[in-house]
Amino acid sequence: MRRFAILGLLLATATTAHSQQIAYPPSNRGDVTDDYFGRSVADPYRWMEELDSPATKNWVESENRVTFAYLDKLPQRDSIRDRLTRLWNYPRTQVPVRVAGEIFYRRNEGLQKQSVLFRQKTLSSEPGAVLDPNVLSPDGSLAVAGWSVSPDGRYLAYTTAEGGSDLQDIRLRDLGSGKDLDEQVVRVKFTGISWTNDSKGFYYARYKGSTEAADLKAANKFHQVWYHTVGTSTDRLIFDRPDNPADGVGAGVTDDGRWLIAASGSGTSNNRLWIADLGQPKKPNLAARFTVVAPEEDAIYNALGVVGRTLYLYTTWNAPNGRIVAATLGDTNRAGWRDVVPMSDNAISESVLVGDRIAVVYLVDVQSKVSLFDLKGGPQGEVKLPEPGTAAGLSGRNDGTDFFFAFSSYLRPTTIYRYDLKTGTLSPFHPATTPFDASAYETRATFYQSKDGTKVPIFITARKGITLDGSHPTLLYGYGGFNISIQPFYSPASAAWVELGGVYAVANLRGGSEYGEAWHHAGMREKKQNVFDDFIAAAEFLIHEGYTTPQNLAIQGGSNGGLLVGAAMTQRPELFGVALPAVGVMDMMRYQDFTGGRFWTEEYGSSEDSAAVGYLLAYSPLQNIKPGTCYPATLVTTADHDDRVVPSHSFKFAATLQAAQSCAKPTLIRIETAGSHGYRPTDRIIAEIADEFAFALANLGNSAP
Repeated sequence: MRRFAILGLLLATATTAHSQQIAYPPSNRGDVTDDYFGRSVADPYRWMEELDSPATKNWVESENRVTFAYLDKLPQRDSIRDRLTRLWNYPRTQVPVRVAGEIFYRRNEGLQKQSVLFRQKTLSSEPGAVLDPNVLSPDGSLAVAGWSVSPDGRYLAYTTAEGGSDLQDIRLRDLGSGKDLDEQVVRVKFTGISWTNDSKGFYYARYKGSTEAADLKAANKFHQVWYHTVGTSTDRLIFDRPDNPADGVGAGVTDDGRWLIAASGSGTSNNRLWIADLGQPKKPNLAARFTVVAPEEDAIYNALGVVGRTLYLYTTWNAPNGRIVAATLGDTNRAGWRDVVPMSDNAISESVLVGDRIAVVYLVDVQSKVSLFDLKGGPQGEVKLPEPGTAAGLSGRNDGTDFFFAFSSYLRPTTIYRYDLKTGTLSPFHPATTPFDASAYETRATFYQSKDGTKVPIFITARKGITLDGSHPTLLYGYGGFNISIQPFYSPASAAWVELGGVYAVANLRGGSEYGEAWHHAGMREKKQNVFDDFIAAAEFLIHEGYTTPQNLAIQGGSNGGLLVGAAMTQRPELFGVALPAVGVMDMMRYQDFTGGRFWTEEYGSSEDSAAVGYLLAYSPLQNIKPGTCYPATLVTTADHDDRVVPSHSFKFAATLQAAQSCAKPTLIRIETAGSHGYRPTDRIIAEIADEFAFALANLGNSAP
């Protein structure tokens, strides 16, 4: 009875929502036109790229007024937000690290805007708070993005991100007094923090010239690794790629403190690798010269650590599913690398060197299997996981005797587990309990065929025993890119959706790493259309199997997934009832001109390349909106200060869509002010999801144009 009541309300609100005519704010059209190797492409909303101009700010305010006036009238919005708030209200612990004999980790008690950093002396001792971002910023707008404790346990270095920005400041806290030092390292970007073993300083990354200024939307060039000595104001340049200005760089110290590993990459997956001998860990040589380990950017090279004179690496070089190799330090010939864990039929998703063993996480049809090996590659057994699901975030040290990881599935909240290498036992660390009763639901792991016959995995979560009569509001999620696998994971949002009587489906599209580099390469550059075909085929599969109908189907994705939703809805508008593209890359002709977009050209190709212009124009969501078309009800979401996928992508897409829409289905944009791409406060996350779900339910279940 409850399901039918929900669906009855759904249909009633859908009729009401569709009957409303929306007066969208005027969006002035300019006469800008670009020539791409003989192809003329109009860009009438180019002015929206000036994010801080009065015209753009006025447009943002006007659009938000229209959008929130619409959302405020949706009858289920408040109840959905209330239920999301209750489902979010449970303690959540992140994967810990061991430093200076203590355990450090972040934890959110439920509804805290930002997670708090804690430490414990032992597994059984009481935790104590080290850093509470909610004290630094009660409204949650100042996020702590990254953190690192010095090897002697004296200092905490942490990055603060205003509005969740990628542009951050490094602050230092004395853990003895609990007070911050006066010094800061300002305007760093895409950085880790790695201390030398003497605890006198740390390595970090920034863009050249950013000490003086940094632009929100400017393309990033000349990334550099620097060393900061605590108590000084003059930092030392350690590593950069001046002949390759688009490269991103980073560096980190090995567990033993002797070796510094540096990496560079022009994209987001393949990289080059170097190593430098710091000498005595307590007296590191900051002028140590780098020796090349992997000279070509032709694969992934991830250093696990050094034992004696042997460097252990994860790599996809000559191994598209990944392998673990051993390289003798000083030998620059990759042909001499020795297989420790050879490539198998299953892709490696993670690996860590711990206690002179190597822990490897394999993906077996998108579900995790954790295997252990000795340093010669001899099998040392498997870690028996609680159930089929995802093991991720392996954290351990080679001088340690255990490691931690997070485990989750679509119906099991993320729980941190500790594996003891001495006893072979697996035990939870601060077990998670949630208000969601998973016993009434189930996840079906199955496959469907894409347009070209490729078998694609899909996970479908719903109430047990649902009737496959096409009546269920269904939310289909996808990503499909950047070598990222979307593995089973629990979210209070998906829990709320299935409680509402919905079906939650996740398709594992090409472009990810679910089946190694071959799966990734099959969905990038000129093959990107495979990703959209996979997503469209997933929708058709859900309809064919009786889970839903086009009128009852919503699609959702963020960032590269926002591009996915934009492409799918412009290619097959009749197939979906609702589209929810978030922070999407919508203008494929100009994305490389902003912030980190240059890194993405490896994945997408670029309009600066004549060979790429044709296939980019064929699917770019902005350029494929056609006037006079009835598009799905659409709620675009972005933030006005997103400095990863600049919001002009979403601004131009929404304005173009509103002008082109030929039916009464709403096409709205929700723009979070003083927000960015990530590290958002909990209450803002809940509010946005409630708006998306209420919008979806108000516009599903109605076939009227």
